[in-house]
Amino acid sequence: MSDPAAAPATTTHAVRGGREQALAALERARRRTEALTDCLDETELTAQHSKLMSPLAWDLAHVGNQEDLWLLREAGGTSGVRPDLDAVYDAFRTPRADRPGLPMLSPDEARAYIAEVRARALDVLASPPADGVDGALFEGDFVFGMVAQHEQQHDETMLATHQLRRGPAVLDAPDPPAPTSRARDERHGEVHVPAGPFTMGTSTEPWALDNERPAHTVDVAAFDLDAVPVTNGAYQRFIEDGGYRDARWWHPEGWAYVQKAELSAPLFWRRDGEMWLRRRFGYTERVPPGEPVMHVCWYEADAYARWAGRRLPTEAEWEKAARHDPETGESRRYPWGDQGPDEGRANLGQRHLRPAPAGAYAAGAAPCGARQLIGDVWEWTSSDFTGYPGFKAFPYREYSEVFFGSEHKVLRGGSFGTDEVACRGTFRNWDLPVRRQIFAGFRTARSSTGAD
Repeated sequence: MSDPAAAPATTTHAVRGGREQALAALERARRRTEALTDCLDETELTAQHSKLMSPLAWDLAHVGNQEDLWLLREAGGTSGVRPDLDAVYDAFRTPRADRPGLPMLSPDEARAYIAEVRARALDVLASPPADGVDGALFEGDFVFGMVAQHEQQHDETMLATHQLRRGPAVLDAPDPPAPTSRARDERHGEVHVPAGPFTMGTSTEPWALDNERPAHTVDVAAFDLDAVPVTNGAYQRFIEDGGYRDARWWHPEGWAYVQKAELSAPLFWRRDGEMWLRRRFGYTERVPPGEPVMHVCWYEADAYARWAGRRLPTEAEWEKAARHDPETGESRRYPWGDQGPDEGRANLGQRHLRPAPAGAYAAGAAPCGARQLIGDVWEWTSSDFTGYPGFKAFPYREYSEVFFGSEHKVLRGGSFGTDEVACRGTFRNWDLPVRRQIFAGFRTARSSTGAD
């Protein structure tokens, strides 16, 4: 499969004012949704490839249902297309494991539904706000950005379903670029981040979601951070040293989970003699030692860090390393500056179907020198998912607030499967500490005792 973001636009719908960016984001998301579903037949689209995930046909109609709700009804002030489908495609009403039993639309019906919703949504995009709608939804065209981000988040979820799916490969993409210097499987060193305050979060990013807001000052003690994510080669040494058999390295709940689930390596890995192999989107290949480790849960990341004599970075440490510019004292949108991502700075948007080797994307380095903080693999942090000081749920509590607490851990930075619209220096992801099917890795940190 070629890069879905590179395909030509399928719509030449006129848009109002400066909404070209919103139109482009919505169209890019839809091309990707179609690419992830048109490659499979109805049987595969309606099957549940893992109880952790929805059938792909459910995701396909769900993105249209959210667009129906937020662009047609809430923003457009209309009755929508199919409000009767809300109960079927409400993500909070039915757990993923039970969704195959729902009266879902067939794939063809789902395609027709989302096409009709999109056609009407483009009329909303091209029109002034309807009378009586919440004006806050239109500030910075937020509602359109929110819907585009939602669809791209489900596209990444569908990509994870493709990885869990058994059967012949149906996706293809070129390999990511190699680093300018040869990737090695040993530690690439660490970077130092001096003590001091920085601005965390945002109050100005127009499409930032509620959990990224508001901007606030956080004073962070000095620390050292891995210059690149932990690699497969480094993680193999943890395995070979008996890491999965030694309770010393594990959080008590993590140790119980390792024993119950009989974990011995990252998800999709298996040993073949002296080699480690992995399954990746229908192919079996040797585990590349210089690539960031992926498909590890928070407990595995935490255990590796303890074994290495280090720890996972806090969320604030991660964001300071990624955004703080010590020369100006400002926080950047991205590690490299305020310009949007491109192919030379980050591995995003399903352009490739794997992380780039550790050390790639020198042009995307942060001021501290750390690389690959955006793209390649989501990075687990040590922090629980909570609201920032002054947090206000918008436009609905179920996006963020209902997940606040110690049950969910924060991930940062995005993966190769994350679109740029849903990835920036302030973007926050979260998941349960046992989740392994997501495209998650990590890097480690340590508190610094040296002088800044």
